[in-house]
Amino acid sequence: MPVDQIQYSEKYSDDKYEYRHVILPIDIARHVPKTHLMTETEWRNLGVQQSPGWVHYMMHGPEPHVLLFRRLRTDLLTSRCTISQREQTVVRCN
Repeated sequence: MPVDQIQYSEKYSDDKYEYRHVILPIDIARHVPKTHLMTETEWRNLGVQQSPGWVHYMMHGPEPHVLLFRRLRTDLLTSRCTISQREQTVVRCN
């Protein structure tokens, strides 16, 4: 399968998620299941390469060769961790 022909969009986001779409060549696209959204293992087995955390969240009927992915915005996760760490700080007065 020509995985070097897989095209990756730039990332785009809203207030909660980061998105990207991946365009598969036709000979790879025919292996995309029509009955369910793919797990990370399934899309990786097709040759899609992205960092962990991306979820195949939607199928677009007119363009089954275009996979739609999203993940929680990583900048929000970092902010939440920082806030959580601050909340867990123990203050000791002697």
